Amino acid sequence: MKVANVTAITLVTLLLLVLSAVADEPTQVAEWTVGTVKREAVVIPPTKKTDGPVPVVFVFHGHGGSMKKMEKLGFQKLWPEAVIVCPQGLPTVSGRDPEGKRSGWQQKIGNNDDRDLKFVDAMLKTVRDKYKVDDGHVFATGHSNGGGFTYLLGAARSKQFAALAPSASGASGLRTVKDRKPLPVLHIAGEKDEIVPFANQQKMVETIRKFNGCEADGKQWAKVGDLSGTIYPSNDGGPVVFVEHPGTHKYPDNAPTLIVRFFKEQVGKKK
Repeated sequence: MKVANVTAITLVTLLLLVLSAVADEPTQVAEWTVGTVKREAVVIPPTKKTDGPVPVVFVFHGHGGSMKKMEKLGFQKLWPEAVIVCPQGLPTVSGRDPEGKRSGWQQKIGNNDDRDLKFVDAMLKTVRDKYKVDDGHVFATGHSNGGGFTYLLGAARSKQFAALAPSASGASGLRTVKDRKPLPVLHIAGEKDEIVPFANQQKMVETIRKFNGCEADGKQWAKVGDLSGTIYPSNDGGPVVFVEHPGTHKYPDNAPTLIVRFFKEQVGKKK
């Protein structure tokens, strides 16, 4: 795999930004140069100290979304000990955007020279250089197109991530990854999703459950507002939680609460 080129000047600038972040000024827009392309992400450092490894959560926007919108979801308030990274995608072709005018993420291995996987590699290296991080404390979540990339990321970089939490997405890219390893997954789906049909998401999650070696019968895991989660335990590949709600493709307001709960349950369990 070709390693992303991160210029020395950009890296030094980024580290200075992160180092200068304090509780009353927690948000910084960091920059990387990956290959020849400038990339950005909102990086929110921890506002509460922890004695152990620092959790890291990557939050990927949907097609046409932005890092600023994902920042507003409030993950940092729910998990103040964690580093929250909200990356910005690049103009990306999709079925609903054939000219590729809106920002998004690659969905398969080899798309756009794997620019987004390389971007994550660069971001994760920077976070590791600054904080005490191990693979059992790194997580990824994303909505819609960002959820599809989350699945791809977890498959292509399974050694670096502890759990995934996509919402309103497919996982077409999984078939393009060789020798992928199972990871704990929480998937959120709306019964009236007009873009990614609910039935399709159900079938996809069933496939992931089988891949993870989950039990056939699930049990109630958590309920927040109109979000209801069923967990399928696994002794091998990690549990799968299917969270359903009566809504559409729109990101549910209470989703971050359940995502953070799920991630916290997986902390340190990576084999």
